[in-house]
Amino acid sequence: MDAIKFVQEQMSRETDYPDFRAGDTVVVSYRIIEGTKERIQDFRGDVIQVKGQGATKTFTVRKMSNGVGVERIFPFASPGIAGIKVLKRGKVRRSRLYYLRDLVGKKARIKERKTARK
Repeated sequence: MDAIKFVQEQMSRETDYPDFRAGDTVVVSYRIIEGTKERIQDFRGDVIQVKGQGATKTFTVRKMSNGVGVERIFPFASPGIAGIKVLKRGKVRRSRLYYLRDLVGKKARIKERKTARK
């Protein structure tokens, strides 16, 4: 087990992403490479889940695009992620929000969590 942890520590890179959890609305800016060109594209949606630990930690973001639900899984250790910005903190009672897949319209909304101002 120590060898596995050692390799994961060597493979992981330090990330300066903000803290977020399931229910938060985020914008993930990631790099797209098309031939010799590189551009940054934003993916805005709600975080459905955060799972894993260390080098294998991932998070899933879901958005609606033309009435179709689109989910994308991002690894935290991916060099393709240019940045993450938290737009809204969500108030949810679960860590896995798979039930949002079946909801439509106003029922699919997530209430905003009130945070204390500093």
